[in-house]
Amino acid sequence: MKSWIEVSERRLTENYRTTLAVAQQESSQDTALLAVIKANAYGHGAVICAPVLARAGAAWLGVTDAAEGTAVRSALTEAGIELQPRILVMCGCLPEDAAAIVRHGLTPVVWQQEQIQALAIVASRETIAVHLEIDTGMSRQGVQIAELQLLLNLLAATPQLRLDGVMTHFASAEVAGSEQTALQRKQFEAALQTVAAEGFTPAWIHVGNTSAVDNGADGGTLTWLARLAESFGARPMARAGLGLYGYSLPLQGLVASDGQSTARLQPAINPVMTWKTRIVSLSEFEAGARIGYGGTFVAEHRMRLALLPVGYADGLRRELSSSSGDVGGWVMIAGKRALIVGRVSMNLITVDVTDLPDLAVGDEVVVLGEGSTAEDHAALAGTISYEILCGMRTPVVLV
Repeated sequence: MKSWIEVSERRLTENYRTTLAVAQQESSQDTALLAVIKANAYGHGAVICAPVLARAGAAWLGVTDAAEGTAVRSALTEAGIELQPRILVMCGCLPEDAAAIVRHGLTPVVWQQEQIQALAIVASRETIAVHLEIDTGMSRQGVQIAELQLLLNLLAATPQLRLDGVMTHFASAEVAGSEQTALQRKQFEAALQTVAAEGFTPAWIHVGNTSAVDNGADGGTLTWLARLAESFGARPMARAGLGLYGYSLPLQGLVASDGQSTARLQPAINPVMTWKTRIVSLSEFEAGARIGYGGTFVAEHRMRLALLPVGYADGLRRELSSSSGDVGGWVMIAGKRALIVGRVSMNLITVDVTDLPDLAVGDEVVVLGEGSTAEDHAALAGTISYEILCGMRTPVVLV
């Protein structure tokens, strides 16, 4: 392979167990953890990560859609996982997805009449467990509070479906003291009162993302969740994705008196992904040479450059390009930084190895990993680590 991503089984396992432990410390030992592996496990390979997480003890996995859920179910079976996690289809289902959801024992998130009706049509003698999402103010997916009663009426009239869980998603979980989060909590509490008043007894109440686990301010979202779930006779569940892969968003407004972050999770997790490639050629260039598309980088002195077979087609952001007087991204070779020289192109980059004289064609290079993290790439690209990881389009291997 010209380049490949190594996913550490040990680190993924440790991150899952650490995230669960922090979630339970913040709430109660009864709190479960749904491991989010949607978007191809944030670029880490859903079918590779799912069996690892199942062996680590994950009872729930979260996928994007029915197609991803089907692939994950097959991967779990092929891996010989006997007690398989439940799989939550998190981003809705179209009518044509209903048959696959039922066939592969997936649990869909619903919030629209059309979703309920489509599932009811394909239901057999056994009832289908569904999770109802409440839009508490993120205005993305979920039933709005004003429409909740009508949807509950439909669920009550659809015995083929069983309301197994109720969930919401917070828009600003990484912000300590967020007024939006406080309002969303109140909206969710009110929605659950309506659900209970209609005679529904969901087994699960859950909220999520990594920041909700990491941010223990204001009594802690998960502390609130545990108390809320207990009041409705349900089990609390946190959902976490990014933290499983060793990253988290910076928490805003949550610092100790010494100015250090008091994040609960971030200090205890480690990146799982290492993106590697190999040097395909080494060349010498004289001062004045223009390097890469547009000739934006002009060598000021004699340089030795290594050619690497990676580019934006593989997920390496073009914003890591450099020009004369403007430093861009870097890779790690033999534990040292090698700066990207010129523009990142579709399948190739050149890096400065003038001060690394002992290199040879075929030597291994770390494109993203220790010393050059997803957060480093994100800072240069003006984005977040989520987008960097999800943008990887490189073969994945488990190590």
